[in-house]
Amino acid sequence: MIARTPRDAAVAESLRYFDTGRFQSELAELVARPTESQDARGVPHLRAYLAEAMVPRLEDMGFACAIHENPKVGAAPILTAERIEDPALPTILTYGHGDVVRAQETGWSKGLRPFVLTERGDRLYGRGSADNKVQHLVNLRAMASLIEARGALGFNAKVLLEMGEELGSPGLRDFCAGNRDLLAADVLIASDGPRLSPDVPTVFTGSRGGAVFDLRVDLREGAHHSGNFGGLLADPAIILSHAIASITDRRGQIRIPEWRPESLTPRIREVLRGLPEIRSGLALDRDWGEADLSMAERVFGWNSFAVLAMVSGVPDAPVNAIAGWARATCQLRFVVGTEPDDIVPALRRHFEREGFRDVAVVPADRGSFPATRLDPDHPWVRFAARSLEASTGTAPHLLPNLGGSLPNDCFADILGLPTIWIPHSYAGCSQHAPNEHVLKPLCRQALAAMTALFADIADAGRIPED
Repeated sequence: MIARTPRDAAVAESLRYFDTGRFQSELAELVARPTESQDARGVPHLRAYLAEAMVPRLEDMGFACAIHENPKVGAAPILTAERIEDPALPTILTYGHGDVVRAQETGWSKGLRPFVLTERGDRLYGRGSADNKVQHLVNLRAMASLIEARGALGFNAKVLLEMGEELGSPGLRDFCAGNRDLLAADVLIASDGPRLSPDVPTVFTGSRGGAVFDLRVDLREGAHHSGNFGGLLADPAIILSHAIASITDRRGQIRIPEWRPESLTPRIREVLRGLPEIRSGLALDRDWGEADLSMAERVFGWNSFAVLAMVSGVPDAPVNAIAGWARATCQLRFVVGTEPDDIVPALRRHFEREGFRDVAVVPADRGSFPATRLDPDHPWVRFAARSLEASTGTAPHLLPNLGGSLPNDCFADILGLPTIWIPHSYAGCSQHAPNEHVLKPLCRQALAAMTALFADIADAGRIPED
């Protein structure tokens, strides 16, 4: 069929790119680079990914590129690129990360290797295939197809690629704060995380935050024989267990008033009611969490407390002794409407009220991040949703925020941008685990949908206002 418009021609070009095998070949080249930011052996590959895999691709698309040293000494470099066609046109900033988690080579199924893209049925296996190499490849290729079809993007585009997201994006916030003019745009449109359903696009506009802290009970030096001192010495593990149990009730409902947000508004509830039932491949515990909330409201509209690790004594070689200490590492996942600076103080006040004066709360120096959320009725959200529905034939699932976390505060808070995230993976992709993979039908649909979205922005020629 002959493409009738530049939009049709661009979408047709993206589909040819996929159907002729070029997509799979280029994804294989990216996956082959062992960019493990969590392992020292990956360090030499982080800069090479930007310089050798990304810069030539972007320069072929007419972008001016620069690789910047990270503001945090020792952290991975950051790539920026821009194609400015007319200052009067809207400017789109997109983001991705080329680093991956540890390969975990020994856990992969027979015949699969983390840095070799392997096709099995509709799945393409490889470390980084879903998180995040396929996601920024799809978005950049969508722009390339538009350039080929129109001879121009029809808007201005900027790209930010980092190589440390799996370490918590060290230096990214400082980089954005120091380069506001370089990164100035009208909107962020980027991709990470999973869709709710493999065959239906998802749009989310922020992410839950996370606060990590240790709970410590240090009563005495060393351990003491339980036969001689049982009943005479307080057990720090029992004290800590009771302290943790006081944070929630038996079904995990949070009991600290300051940790119970007021941002689950009627409009957010309305948005969440439109989501399908959560299907993750796991047997979900319907009787866990807030009793009066739906499962979608619990993960996308509410806070959740978790004990990430807990230890006392010597677990691998227990002895008949009362330990002198106990420690737990805990996390609060929180939505907008929770005061981040009051999370730890509120917990300390709670322990004081409950009489747990021996429990110290120690904020972690890692793993904490703010919550963000864009109004689901924002014009950019409506524009993106209409475009995705028009190109795929189905209305996208709209989330006020992702249940997990991204460095979205860099864009929403520091750069002051409306943020639109359109993920190109799905919940069963095994990201951060062996056998990570993407689905070929999902990738094909995503290529067409993102190409159409960028074409619709070009056709509009202005920032959406309704």
